[in-house]
Amino acid sequence: MDKTKVHALISLLDDPNEMIFSSVEEQLLKEEIGVVDELEKAWEVSCDDVFQKRVENIIHTLQLNDVKSSMAKWINEGGQDLFYGAFLVAKYQYPELNYDVLNEKVNKLQRDVWLELNDHLTAIEKVRIINHIMFDVHKYVRNSTHFFAPQNSYINEVMDTKKGNPISLCIIYSVVAQRLGLPIYGVNLPKNFVLCYLDENIHPYSIVEYKDNVMFYINPVNKGAILGRKEIEYFIKQQKLNHVPSYFNPCSNLDTIKRVLFNLSYAYNNEGNELKKEEILQLLQLFR
Repeated sequence: MDKTKVHALISLLDDPNEMIFSSVEEQLLKEEIGVVDELEKAWEVSCDDVFQKRVENIIHTLQLNDVKSSMAKWINEGGQDLFYGAFLVAKYQYPELNYDVLNEKVNKLQRDVWLELNDHLTAIEKVRIINHIMFDVHKYVRNSTHFFAPQNSYINEVMDTKKGNPISLCIIYSVVAQRLGLPIYGVNLPKNFVLCYLDENIHPYSIVEYKDNVMFYINPVNKGAILGRKEIEYFIKQQKLNHVPSYFNPCSNLDTIKRVLFNLSYAYNNEGNELKKEEILQLLQLFR
């Protein structure tokens, strides 16, 4: 970043000539995300409403483009790290969010579970330990009061308030489990989102091989209640859904983050926030 050039461009942001402003804006939007620091400094020392509003809009566009670029890279690399994908979604709303700080909260949860685990436990016993640590010790619950609120889809908000929707609770649960070597993955069930515990004898990094190798299901919004296939079948029948294999098998990290974004677009639509809804849809388009 050429600071001299950037400062010269910023000084022109209050120019009343729309053609000059448009040219300056276009050039600033070509800069890397680091230019935001200089724009924020300029905003702080200005008392001009027009200048401040223009700076705010440019900063927001730069930050949105940065998230889109990072999300596209994550998608193109196969979406290997689910927690990082959830972090990128949160970074849309909280551009200053620090990954290391957020990740340490997951590490703390992971350490608490690890201290209680041992190799002699059965799969169900291991799940009961996670349930105890996550729901009894750390007090994670479903946000029933504001179930459709956007904050339920932002992983930092969920980890701060300990309240979330089914998919956000499932993300935290499965990330902790997988980091401990337990094959627990999300199941993209319509009108809900649950987890499945897979046969531990199958290679833990090849989701495709997991089809029809689910041992049991876990429902984090009900304090990690263990479910069998019959309960999933009953739910599908109750909701009058078509009986398709994907409702019983683990989904990819990409599908999970897509579901988070769908929930967000729905939440913002309910609030009448058309701008945020459209920006979330821009992120969704990256998955095509």
